[in-house]
Amino acid sequence: MAWKATHRYARISARKVRLMTDMIRGRQVQDALNILKFSPNRAAGMVSKVLTSAVASANEGEADVERLFVCETTVGEGPTMKRWRPKDRGRAVEILKRSSHITVVVEQQA
Repeated sequence: MAWKATHRYARISARKVRLMTDMIRGRQVQDALNILKFSPNRAAGMVSKVLTSAVASANEGEADVERLFVCETTVGEGPTMKRWRPKDRGRAVEILKRSSHITVVVEQQA
């Protein structure tokens, strides 16, 4: 049995979040939470919340929380907000404010 949690429209680019999710994929939940806790990246806090939510869902499903591991993590790109910044000589430059969808799946080891 697998339990899934998502954070949609997270205001951070998917590329930055993928660095964190690649570090925790395949690890025990407690190890993954320790890695995220001591990581200085802003994305670590977001991934940590999603992982905690997936563990809580597993706990509701009466799983053994000690035997859970992160079996799958995906980060997809969300919608991009387009903003404009004035530059010299009457020009304007587009600023892309990216978002992402973070998904974490935990599973109980056999």
